[in-house]
Amino acid sequence: MRSHNESSDDSPGYPFDETATARAVIDGDGILVEWNEGARRLLGHAPAEVVGLPAANLLAPDAGALLPPSADHRWNETLALRHRDGRTLNVWLLAHRRSPELGDRSDWLVVTPLENGEPRTEADSLSAMFLEQSPCATALFDERLRLRRVNAVMAESIGLPEERIRGLRIPEIGGRPQNDELEASMLQVLLTGQRQDVQTLGTGNTDGALAWLARMAPLTDAEGRVVGVCLSAHDFTDQYLARERLQIVNEASIRIGSTLDVTRTAQELADVCVPALADFVSIDLVDPPEHGGEPYTGPISAPVSLRRAAHRSVNPGNPEAVVKLGQIDVYPASSPQADSLVAGRPIVASDPMRTLADWLAWDPARGERVRELGIHTTMSVPIQARGATLGVAVFTRFRRPDPFTADDVLLAEEVTARAAVCIDNARRFSRERETAIALQRSLLPRTLPRTAAVEAASRYLPAARAGVGGDWFDVIPLSGMRVAMVVGDVVGHGVQASATMGRLRTAVRTLADIDLAPDELLTHLDDLVVRLSSEAGEGTTGEVGATCLYAVYDPVTRVCTLARAGHPPPLMLRPNGSPEEVDVPPGPPLGLGGLPFESVELRLPEGTVLALYTDGLIESRDRDPDESRAVLCRALGRSAGSLDETCHDILQSLLPSTGASDDVALLLARTKGLPTSQVATWDIPADPALVAPIRKQAVQQLETWDLSEAGFTTELVVSELVTNAIRYGERPIRLRLIHDATTLIVEVSDSSHTAPHLRRAKIFDEGGRGLLLVAQLTERWGSRHTTEGKTIWAELTLGEE
Repeated sequence: MRSHNESSDDSPGYPFDETATARAVIDGDGILVEWNEGARRLLGHAPAEVVGLPAANLLAPDAGALLPPSADHRWNETLALRHRDGRTLNVWLLAHRRSPELGDRSDWLVVTPLENGEPRTEADSLSAMFLEQSPCATALFDERLRLRRVNAVMAESIGLPEERIRGLRIPEIGGRPQNDELEASMLQVLLTGQRQDVQTLGTGNTDGALAWLARMAPLTDAEGRVVGVCLSAHDFTDQYLARERLQIVNEASIRIGSTLDVTRTAQELADVCVPALADFVSIDLVDPPEHGGEPYTGPISAPVSLRRAAHRSVNPGNPEAVVKLGQIDVYPASSPQADSLVAGRPIVASDPMRTLADWLAWDPARGERVRELGIHTTMSVPIQARGATLGVAVFTRFRRPDPFTADDVLLAEEVTARAAVCIDNARRFSRERETAIALQRSLLPRTLPRTAAVEAASRYLPAARAGVGGDWFDVIPLSGMRVAMVVGDVVGHGVQASATMGRLRTAVRTLADIDLAPDELLTHLDDLVVRLSSEAGEGTTGEVGATCLYAVYDPVTRVCTLARAGHPPPLMLRPNGSPEEVDVPPGPPLGLGGLPFESVELRLPEGTVLALYTDGLIESRDRDPDESRAVLCRALGRSAGSLDETCHDILQSLLPSTGASDDVALLLARTKGLPTSQVATWDIPADPALVAPIRKQAVQQLETWDLSEAGFTTELVVSELVTNAIRYGERPIRLRLIHDATTLIVEVSDSSHTAPHLRRAKIFDEGGRGLLLVAQLTERWGSRHTTEGKTIWAELTLGEE
């Protein structure tokens, strides 16, 4: 319960006396719940004596009804009230519903001014300033922000005479949330002496969507002190409505046509127009011609068969829709759909029960729905593009009381024309869908590389209806026989998503080449997506978002390091085990910027199968994602043959026969292990004199491996890398040789984080040629940073000198 000096709409720290108004709050049951000091001054009752009791107790006998049932959102009346000392006072009361949307359960705020007084004389300084500075519909407020004067235009706008409301604050006069905002702005004018303009809706005495520009100016005395505020209200409803229409057109240009899908585009048209233009919108389209032919361009005749492509209502569940989505309905000559298509122009039908009587009598279900909802106006607009008729859009109003105007017709034509072009583009693009899919596939790896680390198989399926998307996968060979596996998903569909996918895939391969750890790689990729979003253009449609899972597997240590950015976690099937989900820290999706990623390390036995996939594999309208994961686990657990057969089995188990609703990327990898017999490691003392014995040991190891043909080249590479590590690196220093059937790798590690680089030595320089020699002798070389320092590596192809 509020104390008697508090008020629900007082601004914090409001510096003025609130007792100049008698205020009370009455709840929906007629009980007094608030009573301020001004009310005590008026009737003498303390708060404790009246709060919690029926407000009707304060009425004098035969005083009439307080807040009669017929009272709407605002009510005013002069009533006889009972003073505490027994006297009867005739008091003018002004009441507002605090929350009109609650109806009869809303509280009423009841006020009356206590310092109304007589009208000021023309000689009064404030009145003189008021007359001199007020431009049109004008009100004058004193230093306490209480009303002193209004001119005739403002009194007419408010709907109450000046003598009744003089002495009240503007929230007490208007009783709407906008009035609190106006008073807050007036307070700033009073405190700063600076003019302010505020745009507000519905502050007049009508319930229509009036738009006002309130211009507030300080009133100053001869010494320059601010002693009041002048408020002038200007009706700019026409400009406001024009701006609203322009906003709808702008929104339509952004939202309609986001994909090359006919149904989605039709739904976007309906979504844009509800509730901005109509309470219910239906989109019915002519079925496209068979075998990719052109749409019909000849004259339309009734009856017309149309297929419901989309509809949207202000009410959940679209109860106004008589036709279901995808259903074909026949429209006779008396229907608005057929009439507008035959005429080739918009048709507005007011009072449908009368103007559409023949059609509604022909279709009783629609007639009953029109009566139930109180539909009073319909507008049908043909959907036409490039000389072809594609369908019709019907706009309906039943909640909004105003009928469609000529400006509404022009707006509907403009928005529908934009949608028509998008629908026509979508139909034309469907004939080119295979070409688009070929473009998408060209951005993905055609074959997966054969590596010593994993055996891999993959699948990519485009969405059945949404077109090409941004899913991708990759297998990237790394130094040290390691391999990187990546699966990602760019948000959205279409050529833009595919192009973004191509850029991200290239970025991942570039970052992988410098051997970044998975969490560091995702951090750099996140920065790239943030930059792509910034470059994509203005508005939310330009934003780029993506998810990604990145894993690095080392066949020597059999350790797999994984990190993900908002992507589904992978599944793992150990030999003779059952499928399980890998617990990888989720991480935020790419594009949020500045948030950390975490990685996890797993030691995998040889023959472990990892399943990496995008969310299109498990997200379905017919199945919960958890259920889809269970189906995926069962399909993976059945894998007894090749990985390629397992991929096929998984897709058959999870995807409907009609195709996936979203793009699907699936990557399966079975880990291999490199035997310890194919790895040799030496700890190198930091003594240049010991380089020769190390070379000799390396050559002997190659003889043990039966790789003597690579001995000469390996000896030179080992000599240069070890010498560089001793000269410029830091202890400990380690040499490692790794080989498989086709590749020999030489690695030298030390604890320094300084990366080496090639340089061109001068003629008389004694050094500087080592790395250049390594680059010439080997297939490729590079360096990678580790937690202990760095590793310089070089690869030789076996069988070549």
